[in-house]
Amino acid sequence: MAKREIGDVILDVENISLRFGGVNALSDISFDVREHEVRAIIGPNGAGKSSMLNCINGVYQPQEGQISFRGNTFKHMNSRQVAEMGIARTFQNLALFKGMSVIDNIMTGRNLRIKSNIFLQALRIGPAEREESEHREYVEQIIDFLEIQAHRKTPVGQLPYGLQKRVDLGRALAMEPQVLLLDEPMAGMNMEEKQDMSRFILDVNEEFGSTIVLIEHDMGVVMDISDRVVVLDYGKKIGDGTPEEVRANEDVISAYLGTSH
Repeated sequence: MAKREIGDVILDVENISLRFGGVNALSDISFDVREHEVRAIIGPNGAGKSSMLNCINGVYQPQEGQISFRGNTFKHMNSRQVAEMGIARTFQNLALFKGMSVIDNIMTGRNLRIKSNIFLQALRIGPAEREESEHREYVEQIIDFLEIQAHRKTPVGQLPYGLQKRVDLGRALAMEPQVLLLDEPMAGMNMEEKQDMSRFILDVNEEFGSTIVLIEHDMGVVMDISDRVVVLDYGKKIGDGTPEEVRANEDVISAYLGTSH
């Protein structure tokens, strides 16, 4: 894997605790993400991985702790505000518009960048028409990049699962994110689809310059494409380091083999 130039800390998660009623989903979690790196979050089922992503992108509001993005600290931020700051997210369960075409689904990722008002957009006149053309041009570049040109006008619901996941990635890319949060981007995929998605993730990191934070269950994939890995178990952090360091960590081995519980 070609090494990117990894920069300073872009995202800093500090002492995050999240509770639902009497249940601790996350307990005092801290880790950072450096610019241009691929940062994996791993752990057994129920470890709190998706809850952590939900805190970062404003879906959940943690009771304790704070998150800093490019030095700006926020405790309570909704999803739209987080997206406007430059953090985009894909979801474990696809939230695509199944009856809409591939290109129209990816276009929804441009909504935050559309400046003209709804009336002008509906009439497609003047500046609105020019703006839409520019956005469509950008989306076409993403479609080329993800190698889904042949499906651009196909309703997403008619595509195989692996290609739907690619469309979901395309929609997030359309937001031009500085940080891209990927929630199990390879869940349910066969080996060939996983290899394709791994390649696209590395290419996004390289060509778009996006910093990647991903949750993934396939340890082979994690070890292949990640720069650093943070490990959660029962809402607590039990490991953090390079793939090699994490693989040799006794607490991590115990959690995955079930010997600690």
